[in-house]
Amino acid sequence: MPNSRAHLWFVGPALLLMVLILLLPIGIAFGLSLTDYSLGNTGARFVGLENYERIFTRSTYEKMFGATFRYVFVVVPLTVGLGLGAALLIHSLARFGDLYKTIYFLPVMAALIAMAIVWEFALHPTVGIVNATLERGCGTVLETWNWYAEGCARTFPLWLTDRDYAIWTVSFIGVWQGFGFNMVLYLAGLTSIPRTLYDAAEMDGSRSAWARFRLVTWPMLGPTTVFVVTISLIRSFQVFDTVEAFYPQGGGPSKSVYVMMFAIYEKAIQHNLMGIGAAITVVFLGFVMFLTLVQRWLVERRTHYG
Repeated sequence: MPNSRAHLWFVGPALLLMVLILLLPIGIAFGLSLTDYSLGNTGARFVGLENYERIFTRSTYEKMFGATFRYVFVVVPLTVGLGLGAALLIHSLARFGDLYKTIYFLPVMAALIAMAIVWEFALHPTVGIVNATLERGCGTVLETWNWYAEGCARTFPLWLTDRDYAIWTVSFIGVWQGFGFNMVLYLAGLTSIPRTLYDAAEMDGSRSAWARFRLVTWPMLGPTTVFVVTISLIRSFQVFDTVEAFYPQGGGPSKSVYVMMFAIYEKAIQHNLMGIGAAITVVFLGFVMFLTLVQRWLVERRTHYG
């Protein structure tokens, strides 16, 4: 039946949901970004691209972009690399594999408030376990090499309140919290690789673990890597809960941890500036879409979908 429209009954609901849940909210956000709308006001004044001009010209938003991209470019490579490494190690174990899976995956399931309390205590400048461990290590160094006394006796960093360390500390916590999720994804990819490929590679002379990884494991993990990098990139751009838990009043010391999601929350929710909040949202979506398309193009060029 060439004139049949039965296919519309199958694709119609999906298209309708995509329009209602994805495209319509984006369109509304873009429309609000062109106004000075705020909740409670009966009307809104059209301001054109004024909100976008503020985003790309004011120093506050320059800090926002800097903090966001520093976080993304630290967390994404490390969570992907550590997730792959942990998955390879666990996959090679004959015993206790499930125990290590549980241990590495626990940070992913950790409650936000509990995690924030633990890390605030651990990173406390005077009673925290991190600085206490560094101080004890310095004591050992002083006993061994007296020439290092001056450098080792200095005050240790204020990890969460020093603007030079805050974003890197939050990034470290992001790596700690996120690499277990990537580990699970890579484990699923490793279990799907046929054993016969390793046998064939060994027969062809690839007897070392590195050769088998380079010639078999890594190419076969191509689709998994595309997915893992995409998910990690989006999750990193969406970081909010850690920043809000540590710095509920505004972006950390000197706004050094003023990431985009927190800026949206601050402007739109705390300050009721829906127009500028919507403009940051549109810019945020644009960055995520652009970087996602670029990394998918770069990775999929060498991805094997066998």
